[in-house]
Amino acid sequence: MAEPAHLLHVFSTFCPAGQQVRTVLLMDAFGDRFRHTVVATDGNTEAMGIVRSANVKTLPWEPPEGPMAGVRFCRDLLKRVEPDLLLTYNWGSMDAVLAARSARLNRHVHHEDGFNADEADRLHSRRNWARRVSLRSTDLVVPSENLLRIARKTWRLSRSHLIPNGIDANRFRRDAAAGAAFREAHGIPADAFVLGAVGHLRPVKNFPRLVRAAADAPFPTDRPGVVCVVGEGPERGAIEAAAAAEGNVQVVLTGHLTELAAAYSAFDAMAITSDSEQQPVSLLEAMAAEVPVVATDVGDVSQTLPPEARVYVVPLGPRVEADLAGAIGRLAGAAEQRGELARVGLERVRERYSLDAMVATYGELYEGALRR
Repeated sequence: MAEPAHLLHVFSTFCPAGQQVRTVLLMDAFGDRFRHTVVATDGNTEAMGIVRSANVKTLPWEPPEGPMAGVRFCRDLLKRVEPDLLLTYNWGSMDAVLAARSARLNRHVHHEDGFNADEADRLHSRRNWARRVSLRSTDLVVPSENLLRIARKTWRLSRSHLIPNGIDANRFRRDAAAGAAFREAHGIPADAFVLGAVGHLRPVKNFPRLVRAAADAPFPTDRPGVVCVVGEGPERGAIEAAAAAEGNVQVVLTGHLTELAAAYSAFDAMAITSDSEQQPVSLLEAMAAEVPVVATDVGDVSQTLPPEARVYVVPLGPRVEADLAGAIGRLAGAAEQRGELARVGLERVRERYSLDAMVATYGELYEGALRR
């Protein structure tokens, strides 16, 4: 029996954020079809904790001293590991992209999932040029229509592929008992209106904006508002500072959780208050858990939601926090509408964003690259 193809994944970080969660879902779904090695240039491999069954190992990032150290390290890594296929992710893996290009490695697929705070408002012209040159003979995968337009028009990459994110909706089936137990475990009152958020705590997600908007939102008088943020990262201190400054709303920070179904079951609504997104995995998970969403109008968030839910998507701009507060208040006071939004959201994620469809499309792309 032939040994499974070896895939080398190079990330800037392998923390449990959207791109990494999707990669782990793919790894587990592929089963013994592939074996995997992960390198994270920041040394963070926490997402290994959510791998269920895939054959995955990690290697350290240990570049030497001197100019172009990362590129030289990646060239040596490619010679040492001899992967059947190289997979790189976002701008932070560009050293591996350049190493592959200099080594004329054709079996290479690059993934772009969006931008950090430094490119949330405006793309860097030098990075645009670097992507255009270094990725011109490489397959590029993006999860959103917004990124596909950028890839084809700005970066001029003709081998760009749109593969929407997908999830197993059954994993997030709403469970009232699990939600009640989650609230009790985290000190959340049973009668509270819980506005949840899920993600890696980094600046581009702008969770302090969520705290400030929730503090100004008109929650029902019989249901005190609680903001519950699930995740960990460098912005924890900024979120805690915003909570202390506002004081009008209870804020619960749970830290990183491996299993999220109970958290979604505890939410009455979900908030995405980012400066930049493409197609958040947490958005699909909330829809699968029948949780209605309030969000900033970034990336493909509006297109992913059912049309009925788009009235709770607000534009970025000087009034964004006031608009978010108003949308949160309207949604909190519309129990019947929340039930309808829960129903159509679940239907949409099952019909359009299934895990099986995503796995099949990625599998075809990777197998095609392996044949080159």
